[in-house]
Amino acid sequence: MRTGRKLVLGGTPNEKQKRFFASRKKYIAYGGSRGGGKSWALRRKLILMACRYAGLRCLIVRRTFPELRENHILPMRSELEGYARYSEAAKCFTFPNGSRLKLGYCNSESDVLQYQGQEYDIIAIDEATQLTEYQFNTLKACVRGANGFPKRMYLTCNPGGVGHGWVKRLFLDRQYREGERGSDYEFIPATVYDNDVLLEKDPEYVRQLESLPNEMKQAWLYGRWDLFEGQYFREFSRDVHVCEPFAIPPEWKRFAAFDYGFDCFAALLLAVDFEGRCTVYGEFCRSGLTLSQAAGELERLCEGEGVEYAAASPDLWSRRQESGYSGVEIMQSAAAIPPLIRADNRRIDGWRVVREYLKVQEGGTARLQMFSTCSELIRCLPLLTFDRRRPEDASDEPHAITHAPEALRYALMSRACPPAALEREDFSFMKKESSFAAFARY
Repeated sequence: MRTGRKLVLGGTPNEKQKRFFASRKKYIAYGGSRGGGKSWALRRKLILMACRYAGLRCLIVRRTFPELRENHILPMRSELEGYARYSEAAKCFTFPNGSRLKLGYCNSESDVLQYQGQEYDIIAIDEATQLTEYQFNTLKACVRGANGFPKRMYLTCNPGGVGHGWVKRLFLDRQYREGERGSDYEFIPATVYDNDVLLEKDPEYVRQLESLPNEMKQAWLYGRWDLFEGQYFREFSRDVHVCEPFAIPPEWKRFAAFDYGFDCFAALLLAVDFEGRCTVYGEFCRSGLTLSQAAGELERLCEGEGVEYAAASPDLWSRRQESGYSGVEIMQSAAAIPPLIRADNRRIDGWRVVREYLKVQEGGTARLQMFSTCSELIRCLPLLTFDRRRPEDASDEPHAITHAPEALRYALMSRACPPAALEREDFSFMKKESSFAAFARY
């Protein structure tokens, strides 16, 4: 209701929404399940901030324009009519005190580039798990300004979607990279049971959620982040597949596998017991490494482990135009690494093999386990989703989470035999020549 140039907003926040309103963290994620009252709380937060700070610059983003229009533009035009002026062309509300609230969308990676170079005091992302980490980071760089206003990012989110991994990493798992401070982040969980208004006015919606298949219900009703719609490896369970480190018996066969890219070099150490069960007991994951640097890290990872071979992506056997040498030649000349074998790169067949290793057998065990110290593989494997174009394949997006699982696929497709059945393979090595040293920079 508007009275002259005064604004009166209706509605009473529930306890979780009050906590969201009161938080002073730089990055605040609110949500977890469907029906938690996230969009209403996000609109209220931005409107209240715009009213409090004269000249505040705000941006609210959703993935598509139709979602933006239905969830925010139309409700706010109704709520702010006669108080804030709305420009259809600019998709922007201008408040009497000079604050501006712009509304935008990011349906593709390129859409986010329209915000580069712009400055906002506050950016809100509604349904943040529908955006990639690249889109989030691009928007994050826009939160700046030489003024005394708060600098904040507000996110609402549900489990699932292309952004599930980075949201879970930052706000649930609280695993931070260089430059990220845990003290800046807060997650406020909310479920439909916190939304008293919805429970009273639409109890049928809650019953619909309660009647869903178990895995969907766990994510959509209870907000579980380890089970979500579209998850490729629902077989994965920390209770079954993750174990505490133990001394690997010297009789077990040990081998390695890696996926190389300049964006990420992911290497795994594995051991096979006498029954053919595999244990991933070591990992190394880092971006920005040249081939020779990656070879050096692989050498350090395998040092003293008795690793018999390393399965590597077949593209490393292709000659590089800039040097005339293949990636394998460059890596093997740069360091004393294990013999490299060409991995079987069949994707669908490979993922089927991984699924077989993950299958829970009688007694509640599986043929694959991994040390709890292999944090990147444990984080990324359950985040893989189905490819929309090839339903039997795993999606290669977001690419950042695919490297460690790819290395695991190469490893298991190498069909390492149990120690008792091991037949030693003859490996041929190319003669190392000092001229290769000139190519260590590649």
